[in-house]
Amino acid sequence: QVQLVESGGDFVQAGAFLKLSCSVSGGTFSTIVMGWFRQALGKERQFVAAISWTGGTTYYADSVKGRFTISRSNAKNTVYLQMNSLKPEDTAVYYCAARQAVRVATTTRDYNIWGQGTQVTVSS
Repeated sequence: QVQLVESGGDFVQAGAFLKLSCSVSGGTFSTIVMGWFRQALGKERQFVAAISWTGGTTYYADSVKGRFTISRSNAKNTVYLQMNSLKPEDTAVYYCAARQAVRVATTTRDYNIWGQGTQVTVSS
């Protein structure tokens, strides 16, 4: 049973940076596609970024492209989300998600394993 635990959420000012981590246990991490999603209060969960098994393929939502970077360490069973130049509209609960498949996906329905989420709040 794959389990995900996010950490790193915080309350920051606009323009600041944060690095989220997602620790993965219970599976073969090197064969799991990983994604980050976020859900603002009263809104649907939306795609942020995803990364392939090897880290060689990444996808980003247009709203975070150029500011966020997804990466992974298969040695540490951890996926990261480096978030720079944070904006108030980035405020949300950020969720780590896993997909035991080859193809990198960008929709919530393609991921079947989810973490509990970590809150990111960006004030203006």
